Amino acid sequence: MIGVFDSGFGGLTVLSSLLRELPGYDYLYLADSARAPYGSRSAEVVNEFTLEAVEWFFEQGCPLVVLACNTASARALRNIQRLHLPERWPDRRVLGVVRPSVEALAGLPVGTVAIPDQTAPSPAEGLVAVLGTTATIASDSYGIELRKLAPRLRLVQQACPLWVPLVEAGELDGPGTEYFLRKSLAPLLPPNEAPSRVLLACTHYPLLLPALRRILPAQTEIMDQGNLVAERLADWLRRHPEQEQKLTRGGGRKFVTTDDPAWFAEHGEKLLGAPIHAERVRLNRAR
Repeated sequence: MIGVFDSGFGGLTVLSSLLRELPGYDYLYLADSARAPYGSRSAEVVNEFTLEAVEWFFEQGCPLVVLACNTASARALRNIQRLHLPERWPDRRVLGVVRPSVEALAGLPVGTVAIPDQTAPSPAEGLVAVLGTTATIASDSYGIELRKLAPRLRLVQQACPLWVPLVEAGELDGPGTEYFLRKSLAPLLPPNEAPSRVLLACTHYPLLLPALRRILPAQTEIMDQGNLVAERLADWLRRHPEQEQKLTRGGGRKFVTTDDPAWFAEHGEKLLGAPIHAERVRLNRAR
């Protein structure tokens, strides 16, 4: 199976896109709902929790894990790829959402980035924005990668710490929700310069898209990570046939959570648009 990990049910926005782009594969989705959200936690704790999740996926036999969680991708992915995998799981792969998202934000077409450290800078110019959790923005992962790929782009990074709790509570619209959205979006609204593109760098944020579309300027493109991550994963599999051959193709979908499976299924079904049967699992510290 392809493992897909998020701190909650927001990662189903990425899984939904994967199912449309790559429907034949088997998927195993893990939501660490008992410890969500990750966005306000320290880098050390995020790294610890993410590593526990990755180990759990590998124990289930997953050869490939996608960290749909931006905070986990920003805080833990590099350590896992450079330190943990070579020592313990050299034949497994863990991918995140930061790099493919930055490639799209920089305007690089799918399939043009095969060797990241040797990529020619994009000539893109202007102002773009990234909206994310406190931990994602504090890591500057998007800024670091964007300066490599598109040094002429100007970037605004905005932390939106209340957005995940709003989504988890089902408060997707209304006057109260709009108040908190506008408060976070203030640096991107007139009379300030409007960005040409805004990346929703959290899997929960697409659920706020109707409200965000009403608030942000009409000329601003709002980028949903799910679609761009799915497109670039399909390209990655084409370029890594030795990894693609390890994946099973039965169309299976399995959902697990570290919290109440009935709650997860109720909320997840609305997002995925399909029935979900979830089971509860325990990670090392989610007991």
